[in-house]
Amino acid sequence: MAQRRTSGNRHLWTVTAAAIAIAGVVTPPASGTTTATTAAPCTPGATYGPPLPGPAVAAQLVRGGFNFLEGPTWDRRTGTLLLSNMQNPTGPQGVQPSSMLRYTPPATFETFIAGSGSNGLAISADGTRVLAATHDNRTVSAYSLADRSRTTVAAGYLGRAFNSPNDLTTGQDGTTYFTDPNYQRGNRPDEQGGRTGVFRVRDGVVGLVDDTLPQPNGIVLSPDGKTLYVGATGANAIMKYTVFPDGTTGNRTTFASMRTPDGATIDCAGNLYWASYDEGLVHVFSPSGTQLGTISAGRNTTNAAFGGPDGRTLYLTSGVTGGFGLYQTHLNVPGNPY
Repeated sequence: MAQRRTSGNRHLWTVTAAAIAIAGVVTPPASGTTTATTAAPCTPGATYGPPLPGPAVAAQLVRGGFNFLEGPTWDRRTGTLLLSNMQNPTGPQGVQPSSMLRYTPPATFETFIAGSGSNGLAISADGTRVLAATHDNRTVSAYSLADRSRTTVAAGYLGRAFNSPNDLTTGQDGTTYFTDPNYQRGNRPDEQGGRTGVFRVRDGVVGLVDDTLPQPNGIVLSPDGKTLYVGATGANAIMKYTVFPDGTTGNRTTFASMRTPDGATIDCAGNLYWASYDEGLVHVFSPSGTQLGTISAGRNTTNAAFGGPDGRTLYLTSGVTGGFGLYQTHLNVPGNPY
């Protein structure tokens, strides 16, 4: 779920006051209660057909005018989409402020958690928390969906601070895997010795998955939890790891090559949807690595997530700094998770 996400060292920060004002205005919450979705998770053993209606799909804009969107994740409990809206770096440390937005279809946007410091997001397996890669304090955090209180999931590794956790994915057993490039580290000290890595955290214990990938970014688990996919932006490649029953990983191979892999999601058939930041496309791959087609949503696509009442709406975040938008398209196979 995240790439050079408004990376200060790769992008210019020239946002007009008008653009910032537009990004900061959100529609007030709709009156009344939110109706939760009723769609079930993936059905084991189910057979699915082709995921795309055609080889080249164009997503439709839901709303634009945001500064820099990232990390969409669907909350089935409320039938809403959570996503991060990141701002330009501020202060002597060059840290990017970020808030968590909530989108209630068809058109309501509101600030869910101001000052969340978040990038990539994922709903916990029990549906009670939103896990967040939080670059504001270089940790992985969890926010209660009930009272929005914040707790720390992973504070560092071997006593050293992470660079800037970027994206994450979580399994049914509660093991969470996350990427740690340096895109949002800003001017803070490098405590990882120049390395960017992939980590896992389980029951409060942080373990290393891989510290040899250049700028790891999007990360996603297969529906059966036995395979972990990681996009290495600096290598223009998607890596694949075997996941063992205890949550550890091994047997790394190259799954596919593509330009600037950013955030990603997966469907119930195991098809991968990987955003290419530079191309402004989502590349769709079968579990075997065959490319099935693309989905377009304008320039600089950062991430994707499934949602909607039947789990078949793919939401995309895409745009230019100061003019990001949320896009959507309806596909043939439900997402896992969405």
